[in-house]
Amino acid sequence: MDRWGPVPLRSEPTRPWHTQPHVKKPLDEEQQATQIQAWWRGTLVRRTLLHAALCASIIQRWWRQVLRELPLLKQKRQLEAYTQQTWAAVKLQSWFRMWRVRLRYLRLLQATRIIQLYWRYHNCHTNGFLQGRYQLTENQLGLDLEIFLGSQICRITECIPFPIKH
Repeated sequence: MDRWGPVPLRSEPTRPWHTQPHVKKPLDEEQQATQIQAWWRGTLVRRTLLHAALCASIIQRWWRQVLRELPLLKQKRQLEAYTQQTWAAVKLQSWFRMWRVRLRYLRLLQATRIIQLYWRYHNCHTNGFLQGRYQLTENQLGLDLEIFLGSQICRITECIPFPIKH
């Protein structure tokens, strides 16, 4: 005789409890309506979340574009500032050179006036005659003088260059 007793025979093999077939109970109308409402609320929530995710993606793309453009804008501003400073320096140097050339021109003009005054005085006292003209170009002063002293004629032609450095 067996100590445990006879083992009953089963026609179906045993399954663990979590794999047992689930038998659904028939639902009443209120439960069915609740399930439909839950499904619809889930659909609305998923749609809202998808819309929010798309909006966040658009904002992130825009922000990344802004971050990519920031160094370029900074570089452009620095280049514009450098260009403005360079042009200001060039303009200042140009004005200074112009002032120096003008100063040199005024000195030469004053010297020419002194020479003219001297020769006019000399001409008046020696019964001579002085005739001349000058031509001013951007880099030199040309003088053509003719001095008539009785029977003698003295012609002076001078080209005085301006010391302009380029």
